[in-house]
Amino acid sequence: MSALWSAADAAAATGGRALGDWSATGVSIDTRTLQPGDLFVALKDVRDGHEFVAQALEKGAAAALVSRVPEGVDQDAPLLVVDDVLDGLTALGAAGRARTGAKVIGVTGSVGKTSTKEMLREALTSMGHVHAAEASYNNQWGVPLTLARMPMETDVAIIEIGMNHPGEIAPLSRLTRPHVALITTVVGAHMEAFDGLDGIAHEKASIFEGLESGGTAIIPGDLGVSHILRGAAGPGAVSFGQRHENNWHLTSVRINASSVTAQAGSPQGSLLFKIASPGRHFAENALGVLAVAYALEADLALVIADLGRWVPPAGRGTLEELVLDDFADGMSLTLIDDAFNANPASLDAALEILVAQTPTDGVGRVWRGRRIAMLGDMLELGADEAAQHAAVANSPHLDDVDVVHCVGPRMAHLWEALPDEKRGVQVTDASDLVGRAHALVDSGDIVLVKGSKGSKISVVVDAIRKLGHARDHKNGNE
Repeated sequence: MSALWSAADAAAATGGRALGDWSATGVSIDTRTLQPGDLFVALKDVRDGHEFVAQALEKGAAAALVSRVPEGVDQDAPLLVVDDVLDGLTALGAAGRARTGAKVIGVTGSVGKTSTKEMLREALTSMGHVHAAEASYNNQWGVPLTLARMPMETDVAIIEIGMNHPGEIAPLSRLTRPHVALITTVVGAHMEAFDGLDGIAHEKASIFEGLESGGTAIIPGDLGVSHILRGAAGPGAVSFGQRHENNWHLTSVRINASSVTAQAGSPQGSLLFKIASPGRHFAENALGVLAVAYALEADLALVIADLGRWVPPAGRGTLEELVLDDFADGMSLTLIDDAFNANPASLDAALEILVAQTPTDGVGRVWRGRRIAMLGDMLELGADEAAQHAAVANSPHLDDVDVVHCVGPRMAHLWEALPDEKRGVQVTDASDLVGRAHALVDSGDIVLVKGSKGSKISVVVDAIRKLGHARDHKNGNE
């Protein structure tokens, strides 16, 4: 593997002092995932990364980015000493961005950032070497880390930019300097830190502050706050959505059990595309991806073909069939794992996917297949979180859901608002459902598990998976 950073180049980028003559093939902030040859960055979080420098070097790190020589580390160890480690990583990211000729895409939005980043990774493979983070590295250390890891020969880079509080996106965008900046959508997430949806829209729109001269701003055009996004983006803004006046607009969407097919109007005429996972929101995200590809002058026929192979990352709407009994036909259930994040908009989209599936009758102990929703708390919704949880009961998709199990003190408000016949179990903690999983689901069922990551609803996903073994939902392979 070719060197990513030499000691001299890293020192020049950060203004630090290199000890030893080393070269790094990667950059790591975690000794658990560190690979031999990585530059270990000793960030301070819950623990001070300097405590792990000796371990990183023992595991084969090429060097460590530090603000001091840690205890237990030789004075002649390979190090890059800077005044502040996070500032050093940020400078390394800026240098990584500056030395590449890649076309850079910045992606932000209240929901759909990671899914859209992964769509772009898949869809733009025809343009050459595509670089993107392997996880949701979208904060003050994740963005510079992604840039610092970018090989010089990169053709396209996709940088996810997130926020929890006002003022976070603009500096990350200025660091990223995107040629194309895409906002997926703006909904009521992280409301506790903002005065309202307008405040969130202004924060998301600040991604355009880092846009390269002559770059393209792409915005959702159907929102109540779209005028705020358009004002920040300027007169050249490109819009996408349902309405015909958007530059890119969906004309039809067909949701199937394992895919979504959409037709869209575009500057290049009518386009037909397919995503190998169900969900209207996936079609909308894909429309934004096509707008990005067009702005980069990619071949849209190749982009659509590559886009058709995309499937969601784990925990973001993946469908899987779990075989519960190998010795009896049909003894399986379908699990929709959407346990990574949740807000009212994404929950409604997940319920739409649930009702698009057809349960199987005549198998299992219940005999009648059911659509089951196991829902954890939606976090950071602000002062009216109770009302927003209760309002889920008004979703028309719930008409076709048989039972709803509610997890957490916030989801208790939904449980209270549900009709008696749809009320399942209501518990305070997700762990309380783990021991009951075998009794709550059965062969023939379609089971959606959805909630904010902080609700820890993912432990329920793990418990259901342990009831059987997975089979690919699309092609039947185990």
